[in-house]
Amino acid sequence: MPRFSVIVPAYRVQAYLHACLDSVLDQSFKDYEIIVVDDCSPDACGPIADEYAVRDPRVSAVHLPRNSGLGPARNAGVARATGDYLLFLDADDTFAPEALQAIADRLEATGGPDVLVYDYARTYWSGESVRNTFAEHLSEAGPASFRLADRPELLKVLMVVWNKAYRREFIEAGGFTFPPGYYEDTPWTYPVLMAAGSIAVLDTVCVGYRQRRRGNILSTTTRRHFDVFDQYDRVFAFIDARPELAVWRPVMFRRMLDHFSTLFTSRDRLPRGTRVEFFRRARAHCRRYRTPGAPVPRRARLRHALFRLGAHRTYRALWTAQRLRGRLGRTAASVNRAVRAAALQLHYRVQLLLPVRSGDAVFAAYWHRGYTCSPAALEATARALVPGLRTSWICRPEDAHTVPDTTRVLHPGTAAYWTALARSRYLVNNVNFDRRLVKRRGQVLLQTHHGTPLKTMGTDLVHRPAAAGGMDFGQLLRNVDKWDFSLSANQHSTLVWERTYPSGYTTLEYGSPRNDVFHRADPGRTARLRERLGVPEGSTALLYAPTHRDYRRAQQHTLDLDRLVRVLGPRFVILARSHYLDATSRATAGHTRHPRIIDVSAHPSVEELCLASDGLITDYSSLMFDYVNLDRPVVLHLEDAQAYEASRGTYFDPAAFPPGAVARDQEELHEIFATDHWRGPRSAQRRAAFRARFCPYDDGHAAERVVRRVFLDETSEMPPPAQPAGRGPTGVPRQVPVREYTNG
Repeated sequence: MPRFSVIVPAYRVQAYLHACLDSVLDQSFKDYEIIVVDDCSPDACGPIADEYAVRDPRVSAVHLPRNSGLGPARNAGVARATGDYLLFLDADDTFAPEALQAIADRLEATGGPDVLVYDYARTYWSGESVRNTFAEHLSEAGPASFRLADRPELLKVLMVVWNKAYRREFIEAGGFTFPPGYYEDTPWTYPVLMAAGSIAVLDTVCVGYRQRRRGNILSTTTRRHFDVFDQYDRVFAFIDARPELAVWRPVMFRRMLDHFSTLFTSRDRLPRGTRVEFFRRARAHCRRYRTPGAPVPRRARLRHALFRLGAHRTYRALWTAQRLRGRLGRTAASVNRAVRAAALQLHYRVQLLLPVRSGDAVFAAYWHRGYTCSPAALEATARALVPGLRTSWICRPEDAHTVPDTTRVLHPGTAAYWTALARSRYLVNNVNFDRRLVKRRGQVLLQTHHGTPLKTMGTDLVHRPAAAGGMDFGQLLRNVDKWDFSLSANQHSTLVWERTYPSGYTTLEYGSPRNDVFHRADPGRTARLRERLGVPEGSTALLYAPTHRDYRRAQQHTLDLDRLVRVLGPRFVILARSHYLDATSRATAGHTRHPRIIDVSAHPSVEELCLASDGLITDYSSLMFDYVNLDRPVVLHLEDAQAYEASRGTYFDPAAFPPGAVARDQEELHEIFATDHWRGPRSAQRRAAFRARFCPYDDGHAAERVVRRVFLDETSEMPPPAQPAGRGPTGVPRQVPVREYTNG
């Protein structure tokens, strides 16, 4: 008897069935059977099912003699199932990696409930993945298992069959079956949840819910949407046959009206000329099953009342008016934006005629993200060293909390923003300012960049269209011509910047201000950071920080974090951080939410994450050049090196001169940690050589050198500092010998 029976009904999904079945067979958890039910599909679904059944004994194919629909197809699968738990997976959807292991673990931890509800994410053809918006209702806090009455908000999670695991004995004892017709999930999920003696939740994305552009049966225009009335008849018949469930009648009545409203106002579901009939049947159901008692949101009260009254024309008129108001509102908003933009540019032109304010400086980083990187280090240092300097920081409203109270916050696109750009003497950024910036005589623009370049940059991208995308190289060079100073951390950076950003600026090869913090942190701060991030005391925290992939639309990374954290064991914690360009994804996307994987993508300071960690796992990220200042282990995971080199390109092979151990696949990464090579003497030797080459000026005073040169105009040459000592995992300085190292 397997632990799981995974039931996959298949009809006209030949393009997706391989991916669906592979997502099950590729799971690390292997105690399951797969029952593919070919619902007399006219395409290749049947042969595909047979192919998998021949290849793997855990797969069986059931061929129905005629097309019966999803409900009967699932019933056929249930009849063949022998597993402890039934799991349903639509043939165009997929299981997330490690989903079955996460489900099995949660079932074990919660004592084998009748039903386990887990999360899903909508996946799109573009590669975008959007998690269920009601995920907060799947919080695992509180009792391990419960009844629906204890957590009725669970009904807000999409009421479908495939985001739940069902104990087979409970299903058989209750006689639950799927009815024919559309919306067959409705008379299954509601009765099952109401009758369940124990329910548990799993706050983990286990299913990728494919959003097909065409072919979704619920998005087709057909009279079969009228099946919804029969399905709710079945729900209320189930309740009426069990007096103990009468408390759920008002809840089901309200949800029925919400469902009717959604169908009635959907533009592409009901055929032309059938809306009056649909409304009349909805009114009849309202009269038949009306059960007041459940709270109704204010915005839904009018809709419910109109259904009960049968006021079809009034409902239709209000619906049409609402749509028209939305269109007019969008048009008006577009006009307002255009007028506002023109007014702001006029305001900017006026400000350009006024004198430059010699005591004003404006800073920004990463296209108006929070207070971070070298501009933040320079802002704090300039405020301390330059008498009378008034500083401002440009950032999005959601990042304003990261800016110190002593610094003025400017939001992009406001009048104050354009005034600051027009009249501040000093302009500091790690990317370019708005292309409409007019560089005035008397203004000083400092470009700090954001890391030592490993990946191809600037004009070197001309011949790499996959990485350049729609980059306007002419505009790029016009922006570069506005620079007065270009900050460089080392000679390698100087050579790259001056070639790829050619112009007449002055290079300041002074070190990286954002790394000053690594030479000043104390053990107390490090301990507080770890506690704030949720790192258990005594654990080894590994920061996983992959870079952006230009050749991928979806930023799912090759490293399987769930598998890695299980291999590492209970003493390790992974701090997973996405690249800032991957705003719609997370480093943990596609992974289960393992308790020892902490998603820190939203943390405002990568420098703090470095301080809080004991080691770094990365690939081509410039973070490796900063992290070696801490003299903590760095491991490179370069599984897609060939693809990355072909699309983006690098200035040197990181595997030939690495800051630590190098893994070319996940198995090699596991071995590096199993043998302790990740923090062994060979890795330390590589790290020291890497630091000597790329961090010769990083001593904790880079920001001060820059401020004295740019803001205080101290032009006397300062000798480069000696190679700084390394810093241990606690933030306490410790001497690490620097030795020459050549690999190959």
